[in-house]
Amino acid sequence: MFDRLRDALRAALQAATPPGDLRELTRQMREAVIDAKVGVQEMREALKRTDMELGAERQRLSDAERRGRLAAEIQDQETVQIAQRFAERHGERVAVLERKLAAQREELALAERDLGEMHEQLKLAEGPRGAAEASTEQAWREVQAAGGTRPGVDLQDELLRADMDRVARERAADEQLDLLKKKLGKKE
Repeated sequence: MFDRLRDALRAALQAATPPGDLRELTRQMREAVIDAKVGVQEMREALKRTDMELGAERQRLSDAERRGRLAAEIQDQETVQIAQRFAERHGERVAVLERKLAAQREELALAERDLGEMHEQLKLAEGPRGAAEASTEQAWREVQAAGGTRPGVDLQDELLRADMDRVARERAADEQLDLLKKKLGKKE
């Protein structure tokens, strides 16, 4: 899972792209980091579940061993044999879960390290441009707070532009109609 994300980040950083595409690549990198965070969280939860399952299995092993000892004390050979079979099964299961838990811990450590690297790569990709965009955005907010307007955001500006576009379209349509009338020889 993380190999794909890491490869996507490397490709994004190594790609020689025009400035317009950098925002898209940075966005993709952010999405990859988010996916990686989700993956790491899922790994942590799986690790907790395995740890709880291991605890329960150890308890079952302990119970089977205790039952075997109690059965031996009262010389119930049939129960002793059954308890030994259960103890063997639970012992095997404990061993498997311990290996699984160790593997999950190692995998989680790798994923957390990869996530840290992805964070660093994202910071590098955003670099001064990201800081500059944040600074520009802050400046526009201050201008708007002071009563100024930001081009392309002012509602009155947009309404005026839409009215001007409508008038221009109507004028063009009237001119075309006049031309058609001239061609057909009709005058008003």
